[in-house]
Amino acid sequence: MPHHIDPNRAQFDAFKDLPRDQPIEMLNLVQFKIHAEYPADHPMHGQNLSGADAYKNYGSETGPILQKVGGTILWRGRCESVLIGPDDETWDACFIARYPNSGAFLAMVTDPDYQKAVVHRQAAVLTSRLIRHGTTTEGDTFG
Repeated sequence: MPHHIDPNRAQFDAFKDLPRDQPIEMLNLVQFKIHAEYPADHPMHGQNLSGADAYKNYGSETGPILQKVGGTILWRGRCESVLIGPDDETWDACFIARYPNSGAFLAMVTDPDYQKAVVHRQAAVLTSRLIRHGTTTEGDTFG
């Protein structure tokens, strides 16, 4: 399975090219490593943390930054079953984060404190999906 932890340059550029002045929702699907893998020069290296524990560290350090840029967690759920999709794509963390606009998201990920904290996410995550969604009108059908 390919490991998707950080965006590649083309993905990040495509994200930045989309409109920046409207609210966005980011669907986050995350699969943790059994054991966190911190860089050898990081203070957490060798601490025998699980990927879930390292991700909790990421959340506690980045939560205030999310709030500072006006972001919120709209929904958080637990993956129970894959009905359609690859059987090996099970997710340990599933949530939707809302940002007032994509500029707020960009402000978060470029914040110096976020840049320090993202090492926890990189140590924790085996693979992930981060999918931007724009808000649309509600309806009574799937179409």
